[in-house]
Amino acid sequence: MNQRVFVRKRGPAWEKLELLLQRSSRRGLRRLDAGELFELGRLYRWVTSDLAYAQGHGYDPQLLFYLNRLVARAHAQVYAPSTEAGWSRILRFFAASFPCEVRRSFAYVGACVALTVAWACVAYAIVQAHPADAYAMLPEWIVPSHITKSLHDSNFAFDPSASAAMSSAIITNNVRVAILAFAAGIVTLGAGTIYLIVFNALMLGALGALYQRAGFGPDFWATVAPHGFIELTAIQIAGGAGLLIAAGVLFPGRLPRRESIVRNGRRAGILVAGVAAMLCLAGIIEGFFSPLRFPISVRAGAGIVTGVLLVLYFCFAGSGERTTADPAA
Repeated sequence: MNQRVFVRKRGPAWEKLELLLQRSSRRGLRRLDAGELFELGRLYRWVTSDLAYAQGHGYDPQLLFYLNRLVARAHAQVYAPSTEAGWSRILRFFAASFPCEVRRSFAYVGACVALTVAWACVAYAIVQAHPADAYAMLPEWIVPSHITKSLHDSNFAFDPSASAAMSSAIITNNVRVAILAFAAGIVTLGAGTIYLIVFNALMLGALGALYQRAGFGPDFWATVAPHGFIELTAIQIAGGAGLLIAAGVLFPGRLPRRESIVRNGRRAGILVAGVAAMLCLAGIIEGFFSPLRFPISVRAGAGIVTGVLLVLYFCFAGSGERTTADPAA
């Protein structure tokens, strides 16, 4: 390849790297989002290879000087020590990185939400019409054998004196489910993730129908609502992370499959880290708030508040961050 063709083909990547370096030199790497950081590293590797290629072919010294300088600038940015304190990084993660990645991955998260809503409605309708069908959908140990006034009075068998232990157990279980939903995307290429999402939807719809038929429907939903919005949203995001990993394997786009998996794995890691924090919060609410016998209006109101706050958070938090197009799109 002669020098003119080489510059024409590789020049746009150098220009893109120049723009990223200009932004990071003014604002610091911490002001770049996950996609921009990935792009910076990818372009740095490319321009390093371009420099070696140009040197090996004896191209013009001015071109070699330009590429040497560009590689040096990129190296200084990529390997610069972080000056951001630990708490600042954590704050930035929850204030921008996590909600931005949820929006960026909305196609995958939204698919899980759609599956949950659809199958929960199906299960609710079937069990409302034929309660015995709950045993066909779910394991027998999940389906309550009876729903009585005493069970209702104790908030579905919660013991308020054991709130701390209950909260710990709930957090552990929820994190396990989220990790399974994520890991299933890797091991089963998304099939296991979809199964877990559908199973959770069937459980929600079937149990809701059983309590509704027993006359405790409003109380059931009011008890679930305060932690349920957070918990269910977290499960959908974890499922989206699993599907994101599967997409990296099945649909790498213009990237090599290995690079596509690494890219999507980093994005999924952001989602899972945020999900873990969400499930801890949901477990605390479920362990300490849900067992209390507040009126239905109070519990439902708490659920509505958490739902609205979640929508505002994921729609607007970090919205000032500039995003870049996916290089594989």
